[in-house]
Amino acid sequence: MKTLFSLLLLLLVMNLKAQPSRNIFIITTDGFRWQELFTGADSLIINDTNFVKDTGLLKQLYWHSNTEERRKKLMPFFWSTIASQGQIYGNRKFGNKVNVKNLYNISYPGYNEIFTGFADPFITSNKPHYNKNQNVLEQLNNLQEFSGEVVAFSSWNIFPYIFNSRNGGVLVESGYHVSLTDSNHVVKQISDGVRNKTGTRHDMLTFFSAKEYIRENHPRVVVISLGETDEHAHAKRYDLYLQHANNFDNMLSQLWYYIQTDPFYKDITSILITTDHGRGAEHKNWSRHTMFAKGSGHIWLALLGKNIEALGEDKSAGKIFQNQFAATIAGFAGEEFKSNRKIGKKIALPHSSTAGSDIAEIALPLVR
Repeated sequence: MKTLFSLLLLLLVMNLKAQPSRNIFIITTDGFRWQELFTGADSLIINDTNFVKDTGLLKQLYWHSNTEERRKKLMPFFWSTIASQGQIYGNRKFGNKVNVKNLYNISYPGYNEIFTGFADPFITSNKPHYNKNQNVLEQLNNLQEFSGEVVAFSSWNIFPYIFNSRNGGVLVESGYHVSLTDSNHVVKQISDGVRNKTGTRHDMLTFFSAKEYIRENHPRVVVISLGETDEHAHAKRYDLYLQHANNFDNMLSQLWYYIQTDPFYKDITSILITTDHGRGAEHKNWSRHTMFAKGSGHIWLALLGKNIEALGEDKSAGKIFQNQFAATIAGFAGEEFKSNRKIGKKIALPHSSTAGSDIAEIALPLVR
């Protein structure tokens, strides 16, 4: 009787824990290599004046002889909060791999794969054309529970095409076209005042705009896609690339603090953090990413929040694919992502559950 009671109690606890997430955040930073995330600043590149203006100053900021201390200097939130309360995948030094499935290793194919679960062989460039593939945001927005509560903020101005926003439904603010925060005249004025606008808005403006919208409207599903890590890598400015990686980490810290201090989001929000593609693995080609630059298909994944066990960095050998992210995002909401394409399966998170159907499988072996 005691054993049966313990089993029922354990199942009840697991059931409560495994309820679908009320809110979902997907955060990306463009083209950020797994090498810097897991090992910090590269010893060769940080000393190369072809890529760094002041090597001594940059090393003061981000260098340490110990790998774990070095990565913590660059990404303190990742290697304190996420490493202690979430899960991190992609350290290839342990055979822990996260790979893209698409052939091209550039942004549009990568973001398409993240949100549609399908590595489309016909999406071959970053040109602005409307995506024909169904994405997970559209499916969530079509549910009564999330209708009108799905929003995306991106620094790169191609996201309306990636999300096929001409169909309406999912709200998208992209690049310097400030449409969702017109009431926030500060963001609009600063955006209008930026000289030499490119296709990628300053991440600071994207993040500030997103934060203001979140505070005012409390959307249920939020995408924040930042882009300056990729922009400065293409410019071969490793110093600025590291600085903006550090900025990205700081923005994550601010966002997590806000989420955990707002009753609307606290403890009922799942967060998926990743990148769209990798970069060249070698010293001389780190700034490039193409199907011909080895390492460009190597990415990483981090998870934090509701239904994410505090397992930290996964050092076991294994492989996750980018085309599994869309089904995983739907799984956070307790949904199955349905597509007219053959998509990747939901990631089987270790010792964690995003759906009640997994409860017995996890709970039963724990009973003695």
